[in-house]
Amino acid sequence: MSFFGAGGMQSQQAVNPQNIAMAEQELEMVTDLFNRIADSCYAKCVSKEYAQGELTQGEAVCIDRCVAKFFEVNTKVGEKMQQMGQQNMPK
Repeated sequence: MSFFGAGGMQSQQAVNPQNIAMAEQELEMVTDLFNRIADSCYAKCVSKEYAQGELTQGEAVCIDRCVAKFFEVNTKVGEKMQQMGQQNMPK
């Protein structure tokens, strides 16, 4: 199964290199976002001294809240940037 079309030889000929580049850039951005979330929330929520192999309830709740806030802020910033970009477009 192909992620860039219906599959088979015909779809391979129709794959646009620009679409591949955009997909690779989006994957890179998502990976960067994931890594920033993981680093930030780990530093804020997980104790530096491990007493057990699993997260405590407090750590798990903290991580849930941290990730939710990260996504909320990321969404708001993206929306604001999109609005600013539309305002700056020539009419």
